[in-house]
Amino acid sequence: MGCFSSKHIKHMQPEGCEDPVALANETSFTVNEVEALGELFKKLSCSISKDGLINKEEFKLALFRNSNKQNLFVDRVFDLFDIKRNGAIDFGEFVRSLSVFHPRAPESEKIGFAFRLYDLRCTGFIEPDELKEMVLALLNESDLELTGEVVQTIVDRTFAQADSKGDGKIDLEEWIEFAKRSPYLLRNMTLPYLMDITVSFPSFVMNSEVNEADMRS
Repeated sequence: MGCFSSKHIKHMQPEGCEDPVALANETSFTVNEVEALGELFKKLSCSISKDGLINKEEFKLALFRNSNKQNLFVDRVFDLFDIKRNGAIDFGEFVRSLSVFHPRAPESEKIGFAFRLYDLRCTGFIEPDELKEMVLALLNESDLELTGEVVQTIVDRTFAQADSKGDGKIDLEEWIEFAKRSPYLLRNMTLPYLMDITVSFPSFVMNSEVNEADMRS
């Protein structure tokens, strides 16, 4: 069972959403890619609640197949997608936010998004405790474990390389320079399958429908 009949999904977009041509003009997506994202959005936005919006539980279900899993990384990404800060993601926010992960998106957009991801307190700076929290969250999301000593070493080395002003925090200017010298920082900021979104959906989307086991986990 799905949220809409397969014979009706072609060139459909969520009811009341923004025009695909306008969204394509604003983002790195083509019109056809935006239309395909409309189908993807429909599936995600009705996986738990059929309200035409993606709430945090649906967002987590799409990534983890578990709407209850707690992870700072996912919470932070959701917050950045939720541009209007109303606790849900509409289609325009979905497309505009995903655009930064498109292979054709400018590197400057990817660097800026990554900076905001780590700037947990939204102060315009990345501080050591924020970086440590995100490193731990990323390790947890990947089911990896490192000792506290190793994590602290990662934080210390990052600041030694990025904090060129030596004030104990990393501003956007320092982050841009650090990212240019350390391309590995952006390796998760490009999702190649977005180039093929008109052909097929990523596996997590095809498996995102709720069943009783998901709701009990």
